[in-house]
Amino acid sequence: MKMNDTTISKGGQRDLAAGVLKQAAGDLRRFHNAPSPIERELYLDAYRWVMSDDYAWPFSFPNVCRLLNRVPEDVRQEILGDLSLGTLNQWIRRCHRATRRLSDSITHRFRPSKEARTDTPPSLMQTSY
Repeated sequence: MKMNDTTISKGGQRDLAAGVLKQAAGDLRRFHNAPSPIERELYLDAYRWVMSDDYAWPFSFPNVCRLLNRVPEDVRQEILGDLSLGTLNQWIRRCHRATRRLSDSITHRFRPSKEARTDTPPSLMQTSY
């Protein structure tokens, strides 16, 4: 199967969406309270994108959140909430989120699945003497 150059796989879309979201979050952090007009414009571009509810563009903020299975309001709160914190608190918050994600993924990995359970077959449980 030959794919068109403009076609992006679902995994590729998710990767691109995650990259766009990461870039916007980085621009908001980096250029928050920036002194130069160019840096302020970069901040405003990222802020407008995050606050937009426009679904017209494939990689608009709400569409990116949908691709990443995230609620836009929660992502906004997470990104913009970090701006009010100092640098140290931002890093502490990020480390806490990363450890929580790691813990969740380890828990999920080693949680026994329903298929892996070894229940006694009904024929052995109904043995009559």
